[in-house]
Amino acid sequence: MSFKKYIKAVGTGVKGNRELEHDEVVDAMCSILENKVTPAQVGAFLIGWRTKLETNEELTACVEALKKYVKYTKIENSLELGYSFDGRTNNPFLFPLYENILKEFFEKNTDIRELRLVLSTDFLQPAKNGITIEDISKHFTFDKYVNILDRKEYFKELSDLTPLRHELGLRTVFNTAEKLLNPGQSEFGVTAAFHKPYVAKYLAMVQKDYKNVLVVKGAEGSPEILADGKYWQEVDGEITDTVFKLEDFGITYDKKYENISAETALDLVTNPSDEIIKLAKFNIALYLVFAQRVDTLENAWALVNK
Repeated sequence: MSFKKYIKAVGTGVKGNRELEHDEVVDAMCSILENKVTPAQVGAFLIGWRTKLETNEELTACVEALKKYVKYTKIENSLELGYSFDGRTNNPFLFPLYENILKEFFEKNTDIRELRLVLSTDFLQPAKNGITIEDISKHFTFDKYVNILDRKEYFKELSDLTPLRHELGLRTVFNTAEKLLNPGQSEFGVTAAFHKPYVAKYLAMVQKDYKNVLVVKGAEGSPEILADGKYWQEVDGEITDTVFKLEDFGITYDKKYENISAETALDLVTNPSDEIIKLAKFNIALYLVFAQRVDTLENAWALVNK
């Protein structure tokens, strides 16, 4: 099918635009990933589609198409953390602290089924110019509980679009669809959104690929909590939210950075303060609840600090 048909469907204007059919989305994504269309056509399509606003059905079809190319590595007893690929500018990463916290937790709580975390790395993507997971993870060695998968290896076709995405310099459908592709075939997934309409989009896109998916109001589009927030999940067909306040758990962290450097971010987890450690433990408590290892956040927090 002519790719121009898809450009016309999303780039004609309010009166002429239409929703793409499932098979059209799949064909368009495969054509892009397999380099069957020109960069100019790809750019026109992606910008038009983002301007039109992708529907939940289109996004679900997009994820289905992307997953055709993923090379999976099964990681048992795992929870996927769906970070944004456009980096961090205002906050440090906490994930380097998770390995030791989980190791100590399961040494003390042998009756609870283990939980491993899965994160993905790749080249920095638009539209922020922040520090990436890879900028930090390369300085650490992880044993068992933190598993870093490189998208340059498990999904080269998407990684290879990095130069084109930077040339566009805009967020596209890939920013939304790429966060939870489940390369580790995890039982559970968690990602982040700021506005509730995007919560519905994420749940619609990926819910069927996991036993359960949760969406948090996290730091800079990541599933890491550094401030008061909430998380959403679908229960009996309805999206419910659960609110939490850090002060209820004895955490008073309120630090903000502007264009945080990789050096500063690295130092914050290499030589962590008591509050940073508390934040990391709080996130682990959340993940234990999300992965149905512990029944409540309060109980998980108590066990993490036992």
